[in-house]
Amino acid sequence: MSLRRIDCGIIPLVDSAALVVARELGFAAEEGLDLQLHVERSWSAIRDKLALGRLDAAHMLAPVPIAMSMGLGGMAMPLDALMVLSVNGNVVGVSRQLAEKMRDNGMPNDFMAAERIGRALVGVCPRPLRIGVPFPFSMHAELLYYWLEALGLRAPQELDVRTVPPPLMVEAMAAGEIDAFCVGEPWGSVAVEKGVAELILPCCAIWRFAPEKVLAVRRGWAEREVEATAALMRAVWRAARWLSDPSRPMTASEILARESYLNVAPEVIERTLLGRILVSSTSEEKEAPRFIEFLDGAATFPWRSQAVWIANRLARRNGLDRAEAAAIARRCFRPDLYREYLSALGVDMPGASEKLEGSLSARMPVASSTGDMFLGPDTFFDAKVFDSTDPD
Repeated sequence: MSLRRIDCGIIPLVDSAALVVARELGFAAEEGLDLQLHVERSWSAIRDKLALGRLDAAHMLAPVPIAMSMGLGGMAMPLDALMVLSVNGNVVGVSRQLAEKMRDNGMPNDFMAAERIGRALVGVCPRPLRIGVPFPFSMHAELLYYWLEALGLRAPQELDVRTVPPPLMVEAMAAGEIDAFCVGEPWGSVAVEKGVAELILPCCAIWRFAPEKVLAVRRGWAEREVEATAALMRAVWRAARWLSDPSRPMTASEILARESYLNVAPEVIERTLLGRILVSSTSEEKEAPRFIEFLDGAATFPWRSQAVWIANRLARRNGLDRAEAAAIARRCFRPDLYREYLSALGVDMPGASEKLEGSLSARMPVASSTGDMFLGPDTFFDAKVFDSTDPD
C-alpha cells in the first residue's frame, strides 16, 4: 500500500513527542501516512515554511495561528489549529547571580509558589529585565506578561524581550545576553546541567492548564485534504494516548533523545515527562504536578475559550478590537474537525467547545459524549476566571 506523504515541521522539544511517536511507533503508517518530520531550529522557520507551502502541517506555538490570522507579526495568513499537541511543559529560569539575589529577597523553596517567587524577582531584577522567549507570539511570552504584570512589573514595557530559539537559550544565558528565560523542556534543564541558570518556576504554576503547542495547517488545507487530515489527527491522538500510559516515559525518552530529534540525554527528557525537574546545579529536584500533558483532561481538545484568551491578550496589547479578535480566534481553533475526525476512535468529546478558564481547582467530571470525562485543575495563580463570552 502506498502511503500519503505528509511533511510536518517540528522544533526539538519534549512537547513534539506526539508527532515523533506517531512516526516512530508506526501510528502514522497504520493510518496510511508517510509522516516526514523536519526538525527546524526556530519558530520563524516553521512559520514561514508552513505559510509558503513547504510544509503541510506543523508543531506550532498555540498563539501563532491566532496572531497570523489577526495579521500580526508581518505575515498575515489564516491558519487552523486542528488539535492541541501538549499542555504546559515550560519553565522560567534565571542566572545564578539573579537567583541568589532572589533568595536574599525572600524567594521561597516552593517551586509552585508563583506569586511569592514573582515578588522576589520583581524586587531585585534589573530594569529592564533581559528575558529570552522562543518567539514573540508564544505562551511563554503571554504567561510571563500575565504573571509579572499582576505583580506590579509593567509587561512588556519594563522588559527587554529577546527572541531566542529554544536550542540556543543555553548559549544566550552562558554568554550573558539575557538575565532570565522562559523555554520549553529540555532546554531549561540543559541550562541547569551546564551550570548557567537556575529554574525558579514551571509555567503550570502560572496557569495550571495552558495550551502550549498545536497541530497547525494553512486555512483550507483540511478541507482540501480531508482523508489526510483525518488520518493525521487520528495518528497523533493515538500517539498521545500511548504517551499518557504511565509505563511509557522511559521508552518515549529514548526515542526523543535520538540525535535526529532532541539529541540530549534521555534521563533529562524522562524527568520532564515525570514532572521531576532539576532546578539547580546542586542536583535539587522539584515536583511539578501535571508538568506536561498529552491526553489527560481533554488535553488534545482545541478549546475555543483558550483561543479567545490568547486573542484577548494580543488584542489588548496591540490596540485591536477584542470582539473581532475573539471571532478570529474561534475560527482558528477547530473543535468541529476534532469531533468529526476523531469520533471513529471513540474519543470522549466534551459537551461544549468553550468553558470558563481558570474555574477548576480540583479534578471534576463534566458533560461529555460518553459521560466519562474529567477535567483537571486549570486555575490561574491569581485565582482569576476568564469568561470567553465576556472577555472584558
